[in-house]
Amino acid sequence: PEVINGRTLQATVVDLSPWVEYEFRVVASNSVGIGEPSRPSALLKTKAAVPVVAPTNVSGGGGSRSELVITWEPVSEELQNGEGFGYVVMFRPLGSASWTKAVVASVESSRYVYRNDSITPLSPFEVKVGVYNNEGEGTLSSVSIVYSGEDEPQMAPAGASALSVSAAAVEVSWLPIPWNRHTGRVLGYEVRGW
Repeated sequence: PEVINGRTLQATVVDLSPWVEYEFRVVASNSVGIGEPSRPSALLKTKAAVPVVAPTNVSGGGGSRSELVITWEPVSEELQNGEGFGYVVMFRPLGSASWTKAVVASVESSRYVYRNDSITPLSPFEVKVGVYNNEGEGTLSSVSIVYSGEDEPQMAPAGASALSVSAAAVEVSWLPIPWNRHTGRVLGYEVRGW
């Protein structure tokens, strides 16, 4: 902090964070050195302001068929800048002109799920997440691309065959299911026998 003239009895402290409690001390100094600090002032909270920090790590994906799952890193309390803090989630199908907007009023939230039967599996969406409090809406994150949920495989594996390898084991093989743009990649197979 800057040194204040010895005859000055007040100072304005700047560059403080909004909606944060502070306490202050005053220290006297002269050519010999610095004295003991005063007792702390009473706690004083700065006024609220519109939040300026957008959520980070906006991404998502997964979920069930007909779902768009959007996730983000929550904004820490010291950056919320006031009461009534929440998130504004905006999304649109890739190439669409108009945004859909949803409000998530919970401070701790880090995810939003949009459900709509008209969403086709693995559809790309442009997504951005912003913040608001009682003072107004703040900054939005940059746009991220998030894909809607996958669908279950629509076909069975072909070419299943079995070969006896011992009295207690059979080797089963099949042709892989090709990747499909609408159902996604196959994560595993289940082999059933009877």
